[in-house]
Order: sequence, then C-alpha cells, then structure tokens
Amino acid sequence: VETVIKVNEDTKRRMTDKLLDLCGGSFNGKKVAVLGVTFKPNTDDMRDAPSLTIVPALVGGGASVSVVDPQGKREGEALLPGVAWEDDPYAAAKDADLLVILTEWNEFRALDLQALAKGMATPRMADLRNIYTYEDALAAGFSDYESVGRGDPATA
Repeated sequence: VETVIKVNEDTKRRMTDKLLDLCGGSFNGKKVAVLGVTFKPNTDDMRDAPSLTIVPALVGGGASVSVVDPQGKREGEALLPGVAWEDDPYAAAKDADLLVILTEWNEFRALDLQALAKGMATPRMADLRNIYTYEDALAAGFSDYESVGRGDPATA
C-alpha cells in the first residue's frame, strides 16, 4: 500500500513539474484556469484528488488560480484556499496563461477550444485527463499542449 501511495504522490509531482515547464519555469504572476478538482467526475469527492497537490503548488508559486468544477465547490472551498471559483470555463480561462484539465467531466469534453484559446493571454493547455488531442488543441489556437502518457509531439 505504501508503494502505491508513493507512486501516486510522484505522479502528482510530475504533473506539477509539467505545468511548471509550460509556464516557463515559474508560476509567479501567471493566471491559471483549472477545470475539475474532484477525484473523478460526477461526484463531489475530493479524497486523493490530484488537485489537492497541484492547486496549492500553483497558488504557493504565485499563480492566480481560477477553478471550475460542477460539483466540487462545496468540498473544495475549504480544501483549496486562495482560488477564485467560477461557474463558466470560458470566464475562468479569460486572460489565463495556462488551462489545466484535472477531472474529465462531460462538461469539459465539448468545450469550444477555439473560443477558449482566443480568450487566453497565452493559450497553453495541460490536459491531464487526455480529453483532447494534440492536433485538435493546436488547430484551435493553443500554442502549447501537454497530455499524460501519450508521447505528444514536442510543443512549440
């Protein structure tokens, strides 16, 4: 069991490192939109959610973080201090430097990627649930796209 916990924590740290790379090595002064903070979709369960590691790292690194989660706000407000809660992904992503997908809610599977990218200050996406493809993200106007475990082509 301890090995599984260590692997899970290492994975969350690697995800955070991936976000740091996308932000040029620093979160300070960046606006980050986070889509999904619950452990999985269709629940308000926050236990062991990657957001509990990743979001505090963003906030602690000096990022301004906006969060959208269809059911996570009630639990998340106490667990994720220092974030702004939004109901709308497009509002959360407005003027953002990075969009991070942490939970694969159906509401996030049909987003207008072009509208999201157009509203961002720096259109970069970390799709940590592999909802979208590298090709779709770049075609929509994202300058950088990272996913997990897919071996996406090097980003621009």
